[in-house]
Amino acid sequence: MVLADNHQTNEVSGLVKWFDAAKGFGFVVADEGGPDILLHINVLRNFGQNSVADSSRIRILAQQTARGVQAVEVLSIDPPARDGGAPLPDIAGLMPQDVAGLPLEPARVKWFDKGKGFGFANVFGKPEDVFLHIEVLRLSGLSDLQPGEALALRVIDGKRGRMAVEVHPWEHALPD
Repeated sequence: MVLADNHQTNEVSGLVKWFDAAKGFGFVVADEGGPDILLHINVLRNFGQNSVADSSRIRILAQQTARGVQAVEVLSIDPPARDGGAPLPDIAGLMPQDVAGLPLEPARVKWFDKGKGFGFANVFGKPEDVFLHIEVLRLSGLSDLQPGEALALRVIDGKRGRMAVEVHPWEHALPD
C-alpha cells in the first residue's frame, strides 16, 4: 500500500488487528499489506460506534500523516467470521432471516463488563432488562459497550428472560 504524503485519502480494506476502547485506538491491517493503520476512537464514533470487534472486516479512508498511516473515515464494518465454537444455546437454532425479521428496539446500556462477558440494557418503555452476551456483541461487530450508550437491539425471549440476539449502534437503526 502506497499513500502519498499530500493529505490525499485512499480507500483501504482490511481486518481490525485490535481495538481498545479504553485506550481510544486500535489498528487495521490492510489486505494489500503495508504498515498498520491507526484507527482512532473519534473516527469510529463518527461512524456511529464506540468499539469494533477484533478481526472485523473494515473499509476505511486512510491518509499518510507525519505520525504514520491513519484512518480518517470508516466506510463499512462487517462482523468477524464465526470461530466455529458452539453458539449460545438460546440462539443456536435461530436462522439469520428470522433474526432479521425481528424489530429493532431502542435501548440504552445499563452496564456491561467485558471481563465477565455480559451486561444488561434497558429497552425504552419496557420494565425488564435485556441480557447482552459478549458473543452476540462480537457477532454484531462490536467489542465493548459503555453505560448509557444508545443501541438498537433485536431481542428474543430466552430461557432466562429477554436476550439480545443482534446489537447495532443507534445510528444504524435510524431510517435513511
